[in-house]
Amino acid sequence: MTFAAGLRRFTVTTHVTSSVGWLGAVLVFLALAAIGLSSEDERTVRGAYLVMAPAAWFVLVPLAHASLFSGIALSLGTPWGLLRHYWVAIKLVITVFATVILMVYMATFRQMARAAADPVVELGLVQNPSPLVHAILALILLIAATVLAVYKPFGLTPYGARLQSQRRDGVLRAVSARTDSAPVQNLERSAWTYVLWIVALAILVVIVASHLMGSASHGH
Repeated sequence: MTFAAGLRRFTVTTHVTSSVGWLGAVLVFLALAAIGLSSEDERTVRGAYLVMAPAAWFVLVPLAHASLFSGIALSLGTPWGLLRHYWVAIKLVITVFATVILMVYMATFRQMARAAADPVVELGLVQNPSPLVHAILALILLIAATVLAVYKPFGLTPYGARLQSQRRDGVLRAVSARTDSAPVQNLERSAWTYVLWIVALAILVVIVASHLMGSASHGH
């Protein structure tokens, strides 16, 4: 196995694992939101809303960012590209949108946790339909992204069609001038693409981990 092939498999594994994990975590949050909204037991309701904030920081946020950045690395390191095919571009928009909304919604998680931790706040004010609505919408978006990744519909974007045409013309002009070093150079470029994105992903993990530890310390 070449270096580039190994890096590609690592990136694919990271992307698939984080994407499936993100989808599973959203299902768990959907269950928590439903329990918190429907239960009549005060401890159960308060516990459901208390656990959402730290669970989101330690599960949803890392999985969302890992899925986003590994997906970008995978697209840039393969012939699919990032904007050459409609399904890749739409999936990217969905993932970015879901990640941004999640980060914005973290403030709401903290507010709900504070309300749940305050025994003075009435149970009716603790219960909030917002997490249930957002979990359902997130689930729909992630399922849509999964369907796009499996079926790969819609074909090439105008940019992708133009790029494909230019490459076809370039190949036809360069057939007689092709050398044995070209495949090696392509493999090296692909390998370095993966290396750069893996480094970026590692930096992101460090940043998110630092933020999580900071949030945990503030929570205490």
